[in-house]
Amino acid sequence: MSETAERVAVTCPSCSPDVETVHEVLKRGSGQATVRCTECSHVHKTTREDDEEVERDVVVSQDGESFTATVDAPPEDTVAVGEEFVLETPEAIMVVRITDLQLGDEVRRDEATVEEVETFWTRAVDNVRVNVTINPNDGRRDESRSLKIDVPGDHEFTVGDVEEFGDEEFEVKSIAVRDDASGYDFNPLGEAGDSAVAKDVKRVYGDDQTSSAWSAW
Repeated sequence: MSETAERVAVTCPSCSPDVETVHEVLKRGSGQATVRCTECSHVHKTTREDDEEVERDVVVSQDGESFTATVDAPPEDTVAVGEEFVLETPEAIMVVRITDLQLGDEVRRDEATVEEVETFWTRAVDNVRVNVTINPNDGRRDESRSLKIDVPGDHEFTVGDVEEFGDEEFEVKSIAVRDDASGYDFNPLGEAGDSAVAKDVKRVYGDDQTSSAWSAW
């Protein structure tokens, strides 16, 4: 056991259900912790009275609309733009990504502790609506059209692949990535094989394949 590991005094359901013993904290979660008894090495979860949580407002952007919810979190936890967390609302459970942290009326920051945060600004990322611009396959860009497609957040778009959505079929030519996405070397992505998941995509550009079968007529 690490000499610097956090230790707490809680009851152990295996060897000491009535008297608190020293436990090593393995992992802290929302309102509870995973601990290991130093007497018998039994690993279990426990709820700690001193695991204080604070309630914070969350503004969620989804499909061009927004709504407000709340989240409870330990005040000492550090949060940052780009991080994702599970948000439970009366209507649904969803995954959201932090897009901004509001600490006051005029104060915004990319990273802060939960205690400092007044409002989490987020967008839903488990199911997303992606903007697509499709150019005619004869190169007439002045006749390009736009559409929106609803896909799971982990749906992957790859440059060079052909995508089909209903009556629409297009070859992905480039992908514009959102500012809050990380792990991409270039923006936009335009090399064959470059890919991005839908929750990171700002817009997909493609060449129309819908009418290609009729091009010979």
